[in-house]
Amino acid sequence: MLRKLYNWTMGLAGGRHAMRALLGISFIESSVFPIPPDVLMIPMILSRRSRAFLIAAVATVGSVLGALLGYWIGAVLMDSAGQWVLTVYGKQDAYHQLAGRFAEYGGWAILFAALTPFPFKVITIFSGAIGFPVPLFVLASIAGRAGRFFVVAALLWRYGPPIRDFIEQRLGLAFTLFMICLIGGFILLRYL
Repeated sequence: MLRKLYNWTMGLAGGRHAMRALLGISFIESSVFPIPPDVLMIPMILSRRSRAFLIAAVATVGSVLGALLGYWIGAVLMDSAGQWVLTVYGKQDAYHQLAGRFAEYGGWAILFAALTPFPFKVITIFSGAIGFPVPLFVLASIAGRAGRFFVVAALLWRYGPPIRDFIEQRLGLAFTLFMICLIGGFILLRYL
């Protein structure tokens, strides 16, 4: 079954609607969706390495636009949708504690969340909820997301065939490592 899912993802990644799908996933991941765009971005780059940096740019644009939606949710809908997202990620009780830290380290927190597997949507919503300055929010989001996606793109562009061979030969292990990183990000979020 894992092999069929991998083949389906690789087929989607090489398809004509892949860029639109990546843009959409990158957009909603920054505000509400739990699955990172890397799930589609990596197979897209592995299937067409010549487009690695275009793919990273699309993921960055979608993610930053989605971050603005997350900011808006925090600024306008914090009492409803914002609270729901914070509850899903286990951060509803830590709101006031985080507000104090965020006032001190806001730009760095945005950059950290944008660069790492930490759920970026929590920070985008939180930024809007506390009224973090929009220009600084956008700059930190662009720097972090572009840094993350372009580093992945550069590595896959440079080392694509060995990485693809590793994934295809050890699909179970690659999937397990990916899931450990994904779940680890959620666990880290819960206890920070």
